[in-house]
Amino acid sequence: MLKTLIRRELLAHLLAYRFFVAMIVLLVLVIANTVVLIYDYERRLALYNNAVQSHYDKVVSTQTYSPLHLNVDRPPNPLSLFNRGLDKRLGNTVRVHRAFVPTLWDAGLHGMDNPFLNLLSSIDLVVVFQVVLSLLALLFAYDAIAGEHEKGTLRLIMTTSASRGKILLAKYIGAMATLVAPLTISLILTQILISGSGSIVLSGDDWIRISGFYLTSIIYLSVFYLMGLLISATTRRTATALMSCMFAWMFLVLIYPNLILFAVNPKINPEEKGRTGFQELAQIWEQFDRERLHILKNDSLEGEHPRLNVGGFGSTYGPSFRSNPMTLRYLQEHHMSFSELSEESETTVPRAKAFFEHIEPLRIKTAERAWIVRQQALSRIFIRPVQRDRFLIRVSPASAYDLATEAWLGTNLDSLEHFFEVVQQYRQTLIGYFYDKEAFGSRQWFASDKGAVDWSDLPRFSYQRPDAWLAASQALPDLMLLLLINAMLFMGSYLIFVRQEI
Repeated sequence: MLKTLIRRELLAHLLAYRFFVAMIVLLVLVIANTVVLIYDYERRLALYNNAVQSHYDKVVSTQTYSPLHLNVDRPPNPLSLFNRGLDKRLGNTVRVHRAFVPTLWDAGLHGMDNPFLNLLSSIDLVVVFQVVLSLLALLFAYDAIAGEHEKGTLRLIMTTSASRGKILLAKYIGAMATLVAPLTISLILTQILISGSGSIVLSGDDWIRISGFYLTSIIYLSVFYLMGLLISATTRRTATALMSCMFAWMFLVLIYPNLILFAVNPKINPEEKGRTGFQELAQIWEQFDRERLHILKNDSLEGEHPRLNVGGFGSTYGPSFRSNPMTLRYLQEHHMSFSELSEESETTVPRAKAFFEHIEPLRIKTAERAWIVRQQALSRIFIRPVQRDRFLIRVSPASAYDLATEAWLGTNLDSLEHFFEVVQQYRQTLIGYFYDKEAFGSRQWFASDKGAVDWSDLPRFSYQRPDAWLAASQALPDLMLLLLINAMLFMGSYLIFVRQEI
C-alpha cells in the first residue's frame, strides 16, 4: 500500500503544471548564472596569475635584504560558483614583512571589479536554490492535506487499509523525490558547464565538498516541504494554506535575515571602540623607537653623526609608528639600498652591521607584540558582532543553509582565517630564512656593492585549502540544526494529522 501511495503522489507532482514551470525557471537561472560565474572566476584567476608573476619579479629585482617585502596571493576558490560567501568580499593579496603581522583586514584586491559583472555574479547557485526551490517545496506542500480534504479524496483514501502515518510518509517521499529531480539536474548541468570551461579542474576533495553541498540542499528542501505540510495539516482550506505558506516563505527567506542584520548591526565606529587598542599599540612602538634611538646615540663616536655616517640609515629607522595602527595596512618603512658606499661610510660598516643585527630581531618581536593587541581589538570590533549576528540569523533555515554551504565549499570566515594563518606561518619561514642567511648582520642587508642578493633559494609561498573533512566539521552544526528542524516539523505534522477529524 505504501508503494502505491508513493507512486500516486509522485505522478501527481510530475504531471502538475507548477512542476513544469518551476523546472524551466530553475534551469534557466542556473545555466545563466553558471555561465556568468565561470567567466567571473576565469577573470579572477587571470588576475591572480598576473599578480603572482608580478610580485615574484619585484622580489628578484631587489638587490639587498632590507627592502624585501613580499605580496602573497590567495587563489580564487572554484567552488565559489556554488556559494561565493566571503571569497570575493575580502581581499586576496597580502603584504608579508618582518615588521608587520598581517590579519584579515590587511588584504588588498588584485583589480577593480566590473560593477555590472559584480552585480550578476552576486547571484550564486545557493541564492537561486534558497529562493526558487524553497518556494517550489511550499507550492508542492500547501495543498497536500488541505487540498485532499477539500476534494474529499482524503476521506476515500482513509477507507483503505493505509494508516495516517503511511499516508503522511507517502506524501513526504513522493514530494521529495520530485523536488530532488530539478536540484539534481541543475547540479549536473552546472558540472557539464564547469567541465567545458577548461579553466576549472575539480579534485577529489572538491567532489566531497560538492556532495556535502548536495546533501545539505536536500535537507534544506525537506525543511520547507515539511513546513508547508504542517501548515496544510493545520488548515482546512487551500487558500488559507497558500497564503500562510507565502507569508512563511517571505519572512524566513527574504525578511528575517535582512531584518536581523539591520537590527543588530548599528554603525560601528572603529576608532571609538578601538581607542584603548590604539593607545596600547602606540606605546609598544614608541618603546621600540626609544630603544632604537638609545642604541644609536650610545654607539656614536664623538663628533659623529648619529646615523653612523651611512646615508639613509636614519631615514629607514625613523619613527615606526606614524599613524593610526588599526587602519594602517602596513608599517611605514623607507628602506635603503646602496649600490656602493663612500669611504667615510665604509669605516662605520662594522658598527652598522652590529646595529642591524641587534635591532631587527627586536623589531620582529615588537611587531608580534603589536599584532596580539591589534588582533584582540579587531576581533572585539568586528568578529564578535559577526558571530552574534550569525547566531541570531540561524533561526531562518535559509540562513542556516547558506552558512552550512559556505562551510562545505570553503568560502566561510573560518576558511579565510585559515589562509591568514598560513600567511603568518610563511612570515615565520621568511624570518627563519633571514636568520639562516645571517642577513641582519651582513653587508648585503643595506649595500649591494659587494654583490646583489641571490633570491633563488627564497622560500616560495603556497596555499592549499583545508581538506573536506574539516569543512564537514564546520558545516555540521548548521546541518544538525536543519535536521532538527526537519524532525520537529515532521513530528508536528504527524501529531496534528493523526488527531484531525476527516
